[in-house]
Amino acid sequence: MSFMSGDVKRNRKQLSKQSSTQGDARRDRWKKHRIERRAEFVDAALRALDTHGPEFGMEDVAAEAGVTKPVLYRHFTDKADLYVALGQHGTQILFNRLMPALNEELAPLPRIRSVIDAFFSTIEEYPNLYRLLARPSHTVERTPDSDIVGEDKEFIATAVTALLGDYMRAFGLDSGSAEPWAYGVVGLVQNTGEWWLERRSMGKDSVVEYTTQIIWAAIDGICRQQGVVIDPNRPLEVNKVIQFSPLSGASEEAAE
Repeated sequence: MSFMSGDVKRNRKQLSKQSSTQGDARRDRWKKHRIERRAEFVDAALRALDTHGPEFGMEDVAAEAGVTKPVLYRHFTDKADLYVALGQHGTQILFNRLMPALNEELAPLPRIRSVIDAFFSTIEEYPNLYRLLARPSHTVERTPDSDIVGEDKEFIATAVTALLGDYMRAFGLDSGSAEPWAYGVVGLVQNTGEWWLERRSMGKDSVVEYTTQIIWAAIDGICRQQGVVIDPNRPLEVNKVIQFSPLSGASEEAAE
């Protein structure tokens, strides 16, 4: 009798474990499905942005996705939720282009130019997305995590601070100015980008070159005041790079 009882208990445990495993697999598949569907709707929202501009409506996104609004609302609680998802997508696009440029093993001037070009190329390709994120519509409720452009500015300034600080120390300069320098440079590029996006009074290559020269002139001037002369078109002996993720907010630096 006890033998049969033991078999029953073991069978029950096995069935329970099997059921739990199957349940986990179903949850994983459903989670993956929801992630994929949200991504599809974000792509549809980008198309709606291109067609209707920053004032697009949820009905425009639903039409682009070929679904009804109730289906869309199963995946996004409201427009603010979709707005945050668009912001996260835009951040990933920007960082996928910006970080490789920031870490290129180039001479100082070409390296700066490459970073500036990465930023301007991104906002040129996604102008309405940048406008939406930089200047949120009154129809979108502001939430603590909806200031996407502000968050990106913080991430980029942190990365630039680490990079400038390393170079300053390598040349025997006071690295205490790295952070205000970084925020100043990032603010300059962002404000120039917004001006250019609205005015378009010159081509992208021209505004990239002007911005590059302004930034280099400032860096060169500070260095010369401290008796350090750097050839802008000659690769530096020490190459500083960073690994940085906008998702984790953490950065690491390394020297090659």
